[in-house]
Amino acid sequence: MFGFAKVVVPWLVVCPLVVYGQVFDSVTIKPASASRETTMRLQILPNGDLIAHAVPPVMLVSYAYSVPVNPSPLLSSLPDWTIRERYDVEAKAPVDAIPPGLPDSEKQSRMRQMIRRLLADRFGLVMRVEEKAMPVYALTVAGGGSDLQRAATSQEGCLLDSDPQGCHTFVAGVGHPLDAKAIDMDDLALYIENWTDLPVVNRTGLKGEFTVNTPGWLPMRLPPPPPNVTPAANPFAGLPTIFAVLGNLGLELRRQEEVLPVYTVERMERPSADGRQG
Repeated sequence: MFGFAKVVVPWLVVCPLVVYGQVFDSVTIKPASASRETTMRLQILPNGDLIAHAVPPVMLVSYAYSVPVNPSPLLSSLPDWTIRERYDVEAKAPVDAIPPGLPDSEKQSRMRQMIRRLLADRFGLVMRVEEKAMPVYALTVAGGGSDLQRAATSQEGCLLDSDPQGCHTFVAGVGHPLDAKAIDMDDLALYIENWTDLPVVNRTGLKGEFTVNTPGWLPMRLPPPPPNVTPAANPFAGLPTIFAVLGNLGLELRRQEEVLPVYTVERMERPSADGRQG
């Protein structure tokens, strides 16, 4: 849709990513049983506890580093097993992990740091980060203003729940409709970035949580098909573009250039049943 010939170049020096912050008091990790693999759910409770059922490790990486689950220019060298295999994870947060009155942005930041530490300690994750200038879509409010509806039900204290009725999550559907009970604009930007041809950054300035319910849209890109599988006819043909869908919400995507962190996985290992690297 847009032409862009500028070469992406490093902006800052490449360096290993050092993980700081609090750690979970206890962590239990085990492979998900086959009977539970259809009940995938990721929860981060108001006190900071993490409960994951039948979750692929890529979901933890996605949350911890704010990168899409689907292949992305922001994340490379992730092992294939982190997408295919699923695990049950229970992690108990320290009593002071999420103090009362903490702003939502700080709560999310603390939890991301704790999960980064969990990935480093239990999955042996070594991540390298490089700041790069690149073309992006900036998610902004259209000139006529936003038509978003505030979340109808209180989700106070809900940090993440991937259940269809949960917070900060979207309900799956054909064409990836924007269907959610309570999401913020960072959630929206990260979600649509799974199928756009450029990274998406939230520049709306809108705070709080919203309810959205739109039709599906025509993806700009799709994850690669499994090996030895011939792609079927496009099931999304005839759907509107994401530009049209967002326009009905009073939002738009503006192409511009920004500097973003780009992550490279240098090492990641399967955990043993007792949670240690294996």
